[in-house]
Amino acid sequence: MPLPSFFAPEPPHRHGQPQRTAILLCNLGTPDAPTAAALRRYLGQFLSDRRVVEIPRIAWLPLLHGIILRTRPRKSAAKYASIWTAEGSPLLAWTAKQAQALGQSLQEAGLPVLVRHAMRYGNPSIASQLDALKAEGATRILVLPLYPQYSGTTTASVFDAVYAWAARTRHVPELRFVNHYHDDAGYIGALAHCIEQHWQAHGQPERLVLSFHGVPERTLHLGDPYHCEARKTARLLAERLGLPDGRCLVTFQSRFGKAKWLEPATEPTLIKLAQEGVRRVDVVCPGFTSDCLETLEEIDQEVREAFLHAGGQAFHYIPCLNTHPAWIDALQHIALNHLAGWPVQPEAPQALAETRARALALGAQS
Repeated sequence: MPLPSFFAPEPPHRHGQPQRTAILLCNLGTPDAPTAAALRRYLGQFLSDRRVVEIPRIAWLPLLHGIILRTRPRKSAAKYASIWTAEGSPLLAWTAKQAQALGQSLQEAGLPVLVRHAMRYGNPSIASQLDALKAEGATRILVLPLYPQYSGTTTASVFDAVYAWAARTRHVPELRFVNHYHDDAGYIGALAHCIEQHWQAHGQPERLVLSFHGVPERTLHLGDPYHCEARKTARLLAERLGLPDGRCLVTFQSRFGKAKWLEPATEPTLIKLAQEGVRRVDVVCPGFTSDCLETLEEIDQEVREAFLHAGGQAFHYIPCLNTHPAWIDALQHIALNHLAGWPVQPEAPQALAETRARALALGAQS
């Protein structure tokens, strides 16, 4: 009897295969190359996501395919080309390195957990990596988005992709999801450690600007917790750094379209600071765990130029967490917390305690 067409082809099943636990790190995505053709494919997928653009389809799709995908890919390709490396897209390269570092850290702790990385848009796709994990015997998978602050536009979209894969999979593994870790002590400590290391080498600025990715303001009123979680991250980080009121500012970047977005906006804020006589600013992007177009091009190129052109004298961009040891330890602690109760190894509770202690110790160093 033929299989229902509902089920897509799956990797061959092997009876008796040992059951394994896995982690899938998920990030936003990237084009395959810094070319207009690659950007057209990537933006077509990204901007077709109902979580990302909530405009009614009947109004949005003609605009997307009739104008945006005809004009924007070439401009975006030039921006990607300015940050492209020998390893390819920085976002993809850093995400792959984070997965490798996390997997190695878990192995060294005696925890044989499979770790893979995936992109919500572009390659490697979430579906392809879930297929790969199943083929390796994963029957328990923790989905861990690399977005510290939850948003329907990012975190929930990752979950949508996992649910869509599960809907066409016959034997669905046990699944768990990490919603957020915006106030995790290890994550806050890792951010503080990176900033303090930069200050040890370069001194402190007059203002520290925490630039988070923006979302339309209406998402806040509809119940999205992103704005509140970004503010909490900023408050905890300022407290951890011991900064007085006024030294640390929160802004939101990457506005798109004519809708009202969360404010204050990053670039106008930096221009205003320069015009008011602030000579040096340091900018860090806590909502991004990997350096990417939005940090390397938008912040470290465009916003830098705007601040200096407006009269500022020194602009320091502090890189993302990337593969900083304090962040890998924090990421391991977050993962082990959510793996609790799953059969990994008997040593898991001890490894969890040791990892948390190490992450906090690294974050506490100045």
